[in-house]
Amino acid sequence: MSISYETVIGLEVHAQLKTESKIFSAASTQFGAPPNTNTDPVTLGLPGVLPVLNMGVVEMAIKAGLATHCEIAPRSIFARKNYFYPDLPKGYQISQFELPICQRGWINIKVDGQEKKIGITRIHLEEDAGKLLHDFGDSDFSHVDLNRAGVPLIETVSEPDMRSAAEASAYLKHLRDIFVYLGICDGNMEEGSFRCDANVSIRPVGQKEFGTRAELKNMNSFRNVERAIEYEVKRQEALLADGKVVVQETRLWNADKGVSESMRSKEEANDYRYFPDPDLLPLIVDAKWVERLKNSQPELAHEKSLRFQKDYNIPEYDAEVLTADRSIAEHWEKSVQGLKSLEAKKVSNLYMTHLLKLQKETPETFERITSEKVIEILHLVESGKISLNMAKEVLDEVAGSDKAVADIIAAKGFVQISDTATLEQTIDKVLADNPDNLAAYKGGKEKLFGFFVGQTMKALGGKANPQVVNDILKKKLKS
Repeated sequence: MSISYETVIGLEVHAQLKTESKIFSAASTQFGAPPNTNTDPVTLGLPGVLPVLNMGVVEMAIKAGLATHCEIAPRSIFARKNYFYPDLPKGYQISQFELPICQRGWINIKVDGQEKKIGITRIHLEEDAGKLLHDFGDSDFSHVDLNRAGVPLIETVSEPDMRSAAEASAYLKHLRDIFVYLGICDGNMEEGSFRCDANVSIRPVGQKEFGTRAELKNMNSFRNVERAIEYEVKRQEALLADGKVVVQETRLWNADKGVSESMRSKEEANDYRYFPDPDLLPLIVDAKWVERLKNSQPELAHEKSLRFQKDYNIPEYDAEVLTADRSIAEHWEKSVQGLKSLEAKKVSNLYMTHLLKLQKETPETFERITSEKVIEILHLVESGKISLNMAKEVLDEVAGSDKAVADIIAAKGFVQISDTATLEQTIDKVLADNPDNLAAYKGGKEKLFGFFVGQTMKALGGKANPQVVNDILKKKLKS
């Protein structure tokens, strides 16, 4: 009899904090600098140097904890995590172990319309290690770049509450949204500033004890996280089906081959010989500091989405798309507030069907097309002076130049015809030139209404006011 298994997943997420200097020194955190230029005596672990804690790093960690409903520890400790790699000059990493800065939090995720609470065990501060480079022609040597060593990180450790790859991906995306909205991390997985390790195990359905877990590394996209977890679950199921055992180990995800590969046996905490760092005092965070940061927290993406749905009566899908990026959400809301007579849904449609598409083609779109220009253009649509299609052409032009809206409209000769006398004359001619279609329409083929609208718009070079055309046509086709 085959056994049904339940998947158990916990994620460890490292987020690089957006500070200009490192966690314990004044060296730069700039990405992409020439190798080993963002270093100093502290980064290099030279004898006699002492770490000095960056206060901005602490504030960002507190903000992350508050946004994920964590308890902020009034007293936390920095520890030395001892292991040796060539990209860790000191021979130990400064991290937090027994007393992290944030504990016992949670966030809600949504998968297939169902909400689920995922627990957060802890968020702790630590420094990043450097990077080994192996892709040089001399195969006998690896090269070390220490620019990343000492860059500030927060590690968010979840409870093993996720039961599918889809839930893990939803959790990761939501956590990234929170950190990006807070302005504490840029969320770039390809550059490694937001990365995750997944602890994956399986157990027979109904069993309380966890199975043996494997830790998956080297997943640089949400899609790869899902693929790696799905593969690992199948790998473990196949092992157990063959009467073999799952070994606790660290495995690397090979995205090109679509498989996970064994890297090393998984270390336990006691292998790292943690002990309090004697060069760093305990970190004391008083209640007033926490309260001040709490009062300065921005509205987060999921909160903004719910408010947009309630205040502006737009669908959940629209709200989710618009709030995916904080700057776009603020841009859209400012436009809506400046267009009180125009339905928010119509403004939403313009952003989702045109402006967001335009942004993909021209990344600086929202720098050139300000909310003020959107308001100016849509006011012209409201007043009937230009059509919506004309407005889109104007927006395209604004995105690629510094020209004024009025100058673009004048240069293109955009004037929407709303004069009823002109429109009636054109519609009469369209009906007279198409007697067969007119007879068919009156005989019950009402779909031909669109044909008459199209012919009228064509006759007037697309400049006719479509609403007025529709109104006049309805009256004439009834007579």
